[in-house]
Amino acid sequence: MFRENLTLHTHQEARGPSRRAPIPLTRREMLRGSSVLIGVLSAASALAPFAPSRTWAIELSALDESQARTVLTFIKILYPHPDLDDAVYAITVKAIDQKAAADKPTRLMLVEGIGRLDAIAGGAWVNRDPALQEIDVKGMEGTPFFTLLRVTTINTLYNNPLAFRHFGYGGEEGDLGYLHKGFDDLKWLPDPPAEASGPIPKDD
Repeated sequence: MFRENLTLHTHQEARGPSRRAPIPLTRREMLRGSSVLIGVLSAASALAPFAPSRTWAIELSALDESQARTVLTFIKILYPHPDLDDAVYAITVKAIDQKAAADKPTRLMLVEGIGRLDAIAGGAWVNRDPALQEIDVKGMEGTPFFTLLRVTTINTLYNNPLAFRHFGYGGEEGDLGYLHKGFDDLKWLPDPPAEASGPIPKDD
């Protein structure tokens, strides 16, 4: 049972880290028969302070929960970030689901690809040993299934405000730039030597 609506973000729905684009999911909507992918933010997540609830969910239009879970697992192997919450990866799953809902051949291709993974595993692929899953993902390289998931992940996972918060990117700043707003507050790379930085720009 959900006590709050979940807020997720996409680049198209929110142009900066401070805006929120709600994807409401209520118990009534669940009872309509829509498939839903559900997860929980980790207690140590950098996103937890900005979420209305630790529980997140996305409503699916074409894939069922099991298929969406397989897609989620696949893209996490394609682009692994151990500390990145599933909620951020789920935005990509939503984008893939929307493509499947809009185009029947795409949906059939996804279902076929997921079925192939389950056949390789002899059951639910998501329960397969992670080392074997990596081999399976590599084996799918060059297929339309692999290409769709790869391209959609690149264009979605790294292009939304939730990922910006995780990786420390401040988002678009337009003409104002970052000179006086965190241009050097990067925490996940070592500081470059002073001589490599060049002169400090000045406002003229």
